Amino acid sequence: MSPTPTGRLFGNDLVVIRTFRAPVEDVWASITDPARTARWFGPWEGDGAPGGAIKVQMVHEEGTPWMDMTIDACEPPRRLALSSADEHGGWHMEMELAESAGVTELRFTHHLTGTDGVGEVGPGWEYYLDALVAAREDRPMPDFNDYYPAQKEYFEAQR
Repeated sequence: MSPTPTGRLFGNDLVVIRTFRAPVEDVWASITDPARTARWFGPWEGDGAPGGAIKVQMVHEEGTPWMDMTIDACEPPRRLALSSADEHGGWHMEMELAESAGVTELRFTHHLTGTDGVGEVGPGWEYYLDALVAAREDRPMPDFNDYYPAQKEYFEAQR
């Protein structure tokens, strides 16, 4: 069964939301603790403070490359903002957490510089956030081939 895309484009902001039956501190650890991020995205090393430089290994990408990132904001356990720059341009991402009655919502926002590549970016974030869900629930990791190119049209239609 193919996963259903949920991300929405608001201007140049791509927003993808996931909900967890868990306290906010536990979900925060899933997106900030290097041992836990390694389970769904990749481990990281470096200065984990605001303004700090880190390296994140993208273990689900071809060649498992390391990516340089900057922590733009870190407000435990509610908000983490990261940025990076590579040959494809700048990436600015933000994760906001809110808990109510033992349920935590993760609102992931990728602040795009334009919407031309949303058909490639959107399926990638759907995949990674579903990988986070799978890691937290001790389920098998999703298969990226179920996301791209299957979800490309969904995201491009929002431009």
